[in-house]
Amino acid sequence: MFPWLTAALVLPLVGAVVVAVLPRGRADAAKAVALAFSLATLGLVVAMSLAFDVAAGGEYQFSEQVAWIPQLGVSYALGVDGIALSMVALTAVLVPVCVLASWRSLGHAAAGRADGSFFALVLALEALVIGVFSARDLFLFYVLFEVMLIPMYFLIGRYGGPRRREAATTFLLYSLAGGLVMLVGVIAIYVLGPGGTDGFLLANLEALPVSTEVGRWLFLSLFVALAVKAPLWPVHTWLPDAAAQAPPGAAVLLVGVLDKVGTFGMLTILLPLFPEAAAWAAPVVIVLALVSILYGAFVAMAQRDVMRLIAWTSISHFGFIVLGIFAFTSTAQSGAALYQVNHGFSTAALFLVAGMLATRRGSSLIADWGGGQRVMPLLAGSFLVAGMSSLALPGLSSFVSEFLVLVGTFQRHPWAGVVATFGIILAALYILWTYQRMMTGPTVPALEEVAADPRRDMRAREAFVVAPLLAVIIGLGFYPKPVLDILTPAVERTMEQTGMTDPAPLFEAEGADQ
Repeated sequence: MFPWLTAALVLPLVGAVVVAVLPRGRADAAKAVALAFSLATLGLVVAMSLAFDVAAGGEYQFSEQVAWIPQLGVSYALGVDGIALSMVALTAVLVPVCVLASWRSLGHAAAGRADGSFFALVLALEALVIGVFSARDLFLFYVLFEVMLIPMYFLIGRYGGPRRREAATTFLLYSLAGGLVMLVGVIAIYVLGPGGTDGFLLANLEALPVSTEVGRWLFLSLFVALAVKAPLWPVHTWLPDAAAQAPPGAAVLLVGVLDKVGTFGMLTILLPLFPEAAAWAAPVVIVLALVSILYGAFVAMAQRDVMRLIAWTSISHFGFIVLGIFAFTSTAQSGAALYQVNHGFSTAALFLVAGMLATRRGSSLIADWGGGQRVMPLLAGSFLVAGMSSLALPGLSSFVSEFLVLVGTFQRHPWAGVVATFGIILAALYILWTYQRMMTGPTVPALEEVAADPRRDMRAREAFVVAPLLAVIIGLGFYPKPVLDILTPAVERTMEQTGMTDPAPLFEAEGADQ
């Protein structure tokens, strides 16, 4: 059988090496090679998705396993179910978009123009993230979980804004601290597990025969690291600076893809390994998720920089995802899994359009804007559509996933569903208020100068970047069924592994007992 996942992992890695060894000064060639490899990876993932058996989406497919370090029980084991496939596909779609978006410049005056090493780092990050989403060996997952920090650290620290070094260092320290906690848990799981040459295989670690107390400690050791990556309040503080200082293309990969590793790990690894501990911790985790939803929204409204505002909105959105995972209903978990995909596209559109706007104005400060829709109607309209998706407007993709999370949460925890609903109201406030300040009203003098440039509005390359994202946002808003069909069997399998069933309906249909 063709090694689909290894090919999807190796292809961008080879591309990264090719781009890295190109002579300095060949930036145009580096961009073309990076785009070609990213599109080839996308084509490979599309072909793999077409070969995926949707009816068996709850089972891991395209499995590969080779002994890596047999003395430690470590295997090179890959496989994807419906949830993992959706995340691999999201990564494969966003990387060429980010490469094309970074074609001319990175969006920060301090960083200058993109060069070959930037694109090499992007391709290396793609390979590592695909490996994380595909890993079926806990040790392999941990190694890739840590190594993927390296390219992102350099993407922020070398190509970011004026405070890029501080932001990159904070990002790395938070992530490494969480990773060290996870390492303790990984070692303990192996010691307490079945051992042998396949001792780290996730399939062999489910329902470990450990005491309740030990299981809860192991759960916490992995949960802390995944919560940092998610990010979940109160270990979220690294994200706003990292996302705001990163170049727009890197910010998309950071928030749209890399951070999803945290919620992905909670849903597909943490819950199956420690179902009792997950149920025990659920009330506290739900409270943390609700705090993330409301706190992220309130702080977003207070932001003066549009890039930081988008980062804070993502903290609120990640709260919805975590809420859906720990509500323990099939509806909420399906919504959370779909939310991971939808958030990736809507946030990508927001970051990239905001970066295009900031490049033209020379500032991402909201106060430096006004009347933007008169000068740049296409960019302003794109920003509005992406913002409407972020606030879950019906007809756009995020609405479906957010609605499923809320409905599923109401089924088991009505009080949490009521509190989370306020997040929708706050989202409408911060998105519409931001658009009003930046795009409506009289045009500020600085934008009048921009208006003299005939290329002030969206250019052809930028249209190729934004149009696919908006098409997906609208398409999944009206017809999410194909993605839900892939996700639902995997969610049902997770529910079965955790021993959870959906609550009985509050109101039986008339005549149902007859």
